[in-house]
Amino acid sequence: MSQHLVEAPPQGTARGRRMLAPLATIGGLGLATIALHLRDPHESGSWGLCPSAALGFWCPGCGGLRGVNDLTDLRIVDAASSNLVLVLAMPVMIFLLGRWALDSWSGRVRGPMDHRVSAVLLTLSLTALAAFTVLRNLPAGSWLAP
Repeated sequence: MSQHLVEAPPQGTARGRRMLAPLATIGGLGLATIALHLRDPHESGSWGLCPSAALGFWCPGCGGLRGVNDLTDLRIVDAASSNLVLVLAMPVMIFLLGRWALDSWSGRVRGPMDHRVSAVLLTLSLTALAAFTVLRNLPAGSWLAP
C-alpha cells in the first residue's frame, strides 16, 4: 500500500501571505507618489477635474495631490498650504503603515483594547475631518482652502 505523505508548507509561507496586503498597499502608495512627483498636479487638468471643486466646494482631499507633489520636493510649507490635514496626518499614516507591516511580519495579532483605541481614534479623526471640511468652506476658514 502506498502512503500519501502531506508535506508541511515551506517555512515562511504564512509570513509571505501575511505580508502581501501591507506590501501591496505600501507599493501602491509608493507608485502613486512617484506618479504625482513626475506629473505635476499644479498644472490645471493634469489629473482631471475634482468633482467637489466642480460642484463649488472643497472636500477634505482637495489639494491632496498638490500636497503630495510638494512633499516629494520637500516643500512642507507649500504642502501644508495645499492641504493642511494631509501634512498633519502623514506621520500618523506612516506610523500605522509601519506598524501594520511589522505586525504582519511577526504575526502579532492586536487585542481587543487595541481595537477599542483604534475605534476611538477613527471616530475622532472622522469628526476632525468633517470639521475641517466645513471650516474650509466657510469664509472664516478660507485660509484652509487649497
